[in-house]
Amino acid sequence: MSLVGKLVFSAFASVNAFGLWKLFQFVYRQLTSPIRHLRGPKGTSWIHGSMLDIYKADATLYEEWVTQYGNTMNCKGFFNINRVFTTDIRAINHVLTHTSDYHKPPDVRYTLSQILGKGGLSHVNQNPAFGPAQIRALTDIFLEKSIRLCDVLSSEIAKNPAGTTTGARIDIIPWLSRMTLDAIGLAGFNYNFDALNANEKPNELNEAFNTVNEVMQKLTTLSILQAWFPLFRILPSDRARTTKVATRTMNRIGRELLSDAKAVARESATEKGEIEKNNLHGRDLLSLLVKANMATDIPESQRLSDEDVLAQVPTFLVAGHETTSTATTWALFALTNAIEIQTKLREELLSVDTETPSMDELMALPYLDAVVRETLRVHPPVPNGGRVAMKDDVIPVEKPYTDKHGVVHDSIRYTSCPSLCEFNAYPLLPHRISKGDPIVIPILAINRSRELWGPDAHEFKPERWQNIPDAVSQIPGVWGHLLSFLGGPRACIGYRFSIVEMKALLFALIRAFEFELAVPVSEIAQKAEVVQRPVLRSDPESKIQLPLFIKPYKRN
Repeated sequence: MSLVGKLVFSAFASVNAFGLWKLFQFVYRQLTSPIRHLRGPKGTSWIHGSMLDIYKADATLYEEWVTQYGNTMNCKGFFNINRVFTTDIRAINHVLTHTSDYHKPPDVRYTLSQILGKGGLSHVNQNPAFGPAQIRALTDIFLEKSIRLCDVLSSEIAKNPAGTTTGARIDIIPWLSRMTLDAIGLAGFNYNFDALNANEKPNELNEAFNTVNEVMQKLTTLSILQAWFPLFRILPSDRARTTKVATRTMNRIGRELLSDAKAVARESATEKGEIEKNNLHGRDLLSLLVKANMATDIPESQRLSDEDVLAQVPTFLVAGHETTSTATTWALFALTNAIEIQTKLREELLSVDTETPSMDELMALPYLDAVVRETLRVHPPVPNGGRVAMKDDVIPVEKPYTDKHGVVHDSIRYTSCPSLCEFNAYPLLPHRISKGDPIVIPILAINRSRELWGPDAHEFKPERWQNIPDAVSQIPGVWGHLLSFLGGPRACIGYRFSIVEMKALLFALIRAFEFELAVPVSEIAQKAEVVQRPVLRSDPESKIQLPLFIKPYKRN
C-alpha cells in the first residue's frame, strides 16, 4: 500500500474509531441515566422517540401524560434520548433563571446557527435599542401595514361578486405573513419588502428569507442526525446548500444595510464627533442598534460587534415575522369560534375615534389586551422550549413526584454515588440532574394547565383575565403570567414588538371585517414544527392554511 493510501486508511480508521467511541458514550449515557427511572410515555419510534406524537397532537396529549405520569416525567426525544419533562413551576423557574447553568441544547444551537449565523444576542437584552420607547416609535409602521393589509383584503373580496354581502373565502395565513414581513422589514432595518403588493415580483432579500423559512419548517432524517452527531455534518445535503446560498444573500444585503445605518448614525454626532445615548433618533431597530453601539456614553458591555449586529438581520426576520403572524392567525381562529367575543372586541375597537392610535392608546384597550393574552395562552406559537444542564445540579420542585418504582422525591438532584452503586441500591437513591441532561420547557402544557388555570383551562375565555387564579402568579413568564415568551434573563427580547404589532393588526382587521371559519371547526388541526400552525385534517399534504369567510363590516 502506498504512503498516501496508508494515510487515508489511517485517517478513515481514526474517524471510525472516534465515531464508535462517541456512539458508545451516547448509548451508555442513555442506559445508565437516572432519568430513565422516571415514569413517562414510551417512545413510539427509534429515531423520533415521542417527538412525532408531540408534533401531531394538541394540548390534550400533555394533559393525558400529566394525569397518567405526574408533573415530572421522562419524555423521550430524538433517538429515544431521556429528557426531563416537568410542569412544576418551581423547577421551571429554577431552570429559566439560572442561565449560566442551563443553555439551549447543542442540537438547537447548531440548527439555529445554520439559519441565523453564529452571531448572537448575547448583549441585546441590555441594549437601549430594544427599550419600550423604541417600540413605541414603531407603532405607526405596524398600523400603516395593517391598514394596507385591509386594503388588499378588500380588493380580494371585490373579486367575488357576492363577497361584500356573503363574504369571500380567503386563506388568511399568506396575507398575515406578507404583512408581518413588510412590518419587520421597515421596523427592523428600514427595508421595504413590499410583500403586500401582489403584483410585484419578490425582491432578492424576500426570496432569500422565504427559502430559509421553508428550510426551517422541514425536518429530515439527515438534518436530525447532523444536529445531534457532528460527524454527519461533513455529508453534503440539498438543505445545507440551499441555506448557504440564501444566508450568503442575506449577509451581503445586511452588510449594505449596516453600512447605511452607520452613515446615518454619524450624521447625528455632535460638533465634537460624539454620539450620545439621548440622541438615538430613528425608527428601525438596526439603526438604533448601530447608534447605540457607537454612542460614547454606553458601557462597553452593552455593545455588539459588527458581526453580532449583522446577525440580527436574519434574527429580526425569523423571530419577528413568523411568530407574530402565527399568533394573529390563532387569534382570528379563536374569534371565529366565539362570535360574541369578536363582536364585543369590535365594539371596543370602534369606540376609538382614530384609525391610527398611539401605542399607549392600543395598550389601554382592556378587552383587546385580554384577547391577545388569551390567544397567547391557549395558542402559543412555540409550544415547547428546551435547556440542557451545563453542570450537576439540584432542581427544587414545588410538589413531590413519584418515580416508576413508587419512590417519592422532593427534588431533581445529582448524586455523587457511582453508577455501580446506583444499580445495586436504587430506588433508595434520588434522581439526579447531571451535566448534559436535557430539560423540556412545556410552554403549551403550562399555559393550559387545569391545575393552574382551572377546569376551563382549555377554553378560550378573555374574561378570565379580569380575575386570574392566584396559582398562575408563580409562572416565571416575562409577560402576562405566561410562558409564551419564556422567562428569566434569556426570555424573548422581542415580546414588546410582537404584542404591539399583534394588537395593531387586530385593531385594523376587526374594525374593518367580519370573520367566519370556512370549514367545520373539527377540520382544524395543529401542526407543530418550529412554530405551531393550523392545517386541515382532510388535506393529505398537510398544507398550512386557515380558510375564512371575510366580509366588510358595515356600521349601523
